[in-house]
Amino acid sequence: MMNTPSGKFQAPETPYDDFRNSVGTMHETGERKWVYPRKPKGKYTNYRNYVSYLLLALFFGLPFVKINGNHFLLFNVIDRKFFILGQPFYLQDFFILALGAVTSVIFVMLFTVVFGRIFCGWLCPQTIFMESVFRKIEYLIEGDRNRQMKLDRQEWNTEKIRKRVIKWSVFALLSVIITNFMFMYIAGYEEVFKIIMEGPADHALQFLGMIAFAVTFYFVFAWLREQVCTLVCPYGRLQGVLIDKQTINVYYDFKRGEGRSKWRNNEDRKTLGKGDCIDCQQCVVVCPTGIDIRNGQQLECVNCTACIDACDEVMEKVGLPKGLVRYATEAEIENQDTFRFTSRMKATTVMLSLLIGFLGFLMYDRGSMEAKFIKPAGSTFFVKNGKITNTFIYTLLNKSNEQKKLTIKVIAPRHAEIDFFGPDRIILKGDQILKGNINITFPEKEIRFSKQNMTIGVFDEKGNMTASFETIFEGPFQLPF
Repeated sequence: MMNTPSGKFQAPETPYDDFRNSVGTMHETGERKWVYPRKPKGKYTNYRNYVSYLLLALFFGLPFVKINGNHFLLFNVIDRKFFILGQPFYLQDFFILALGAVTSVIFVMLFTVVFGRIFCGWLCPQTIFMESVFRKIEYLIEGDRNRQMKLDRQEWNTEKIRKRVIKWSVFALLSVIITNFMFMYIAGYEEVFKIIMEGPADHALQFLGMIAFAVTFYFVFAWLREQVCTLVCPYGRLQGVLIDKQTINVYYDFKRGEGRSKWRNNEDRKTLGKGDCIDCQQCVVVCPTGIDIRNGQQLECVNCTACIDACDEVMEKVGLPKGLVRYATEAEIENQDTFRFTSRMKATTVMLSLLIGFLGFLMYDRGSMEAKFIKPAGSTFFVKNGKITNTFIYTLLNKSNEQKKLTIKVIAPRHAEIDFFGPDRIILKGDQILKGNINITFPEKEIRFSKQNMTIGVFDEKGNMTASFETIFEGPFQLPF
């Protein structure tokens, strides 16, 4: 800032948006500029820690949780076993997963339009592992921002070698541990423990896969770090298209904060034309992506709220109101309004709730049985003693964990006879697929068309129909008169 003849402060001629001509994590020479954020503290940091610890507990605990004998979450692509919330999903249910994926994309888009990048700062696995695991270990071993910067500048002496070796070793160990837990969501914890106990000689391919994933994980959190958010993740670019002036984000109140100037005791900043921002840079040094939130909404901002806590701490010390950096909408900042949960936000929240309900409906309204009755390729009907017979191959899938005793009946047309190639009562274990053959016979007078619609039902021992299938019964060509 600079003085005018009247003693008022005004913004300098050089605009603050020079940052848009460069990359915040890169020097002018093109070299990587390492980000050393100061350890954050404050209300929002505490809240985010609670959320992170809960999610980490779920991540490390859910592989061991089973519901009715099923894994809580399992995505075994190789063996085609999928469990979501303890419910088994099969290739026949792929359309549900596809619809669920589409619904999730719509959910993310609607959520971002209203609530911004809250997911990035509070729920994203990259942020949680980086800020709540690896970064905290780094603080513990190397110290806070200033000590880390000093350690980075100093020669490779005993202290630097010791601290770096310890940090890299802990990071590597963590990467291996996290990799094993990730594989538990693919193969199940029993299989992972079996692979570990039997060793790489018997499971070379699995071990190579784990090593590759662990190396990737180590590379991301030991070296790539915030570059994942700024260069790799597409969500940051997507949010630039989705957000508008009504979107909630972490914003700097430029109307209240400009013009910036250093703090001086016992001065009337308002009379001098100074804003509340004392240009202390604390919102900058605490940012994990190395940006200045005062420059406005930026691609690199992940809404982690560290700058909010840092600014509130400074405002409290100098006796100015908190909230210079806060959750707000751009329109709220421009108009200096208080936050209101608008009709748009209410409508979008209702829509998001309906989408979640729709996903739940898709997952649970699948029935416990699935049945198919298909004619063998190239087969045809045959007629004997005034009766017409067709052969069908049936496939029964028990989606529950309970054993079922089943019978097959033709619902329409009536007067069908079923000849089983085996016992007429089928015993189907939980999570079992069973195939077999049956002959279905009708009196000729019941078959009025060469291709007659037919419905076959599968009934449990209590007489309740658990599944049905519509197919075609073939017969001789008949004239319509």
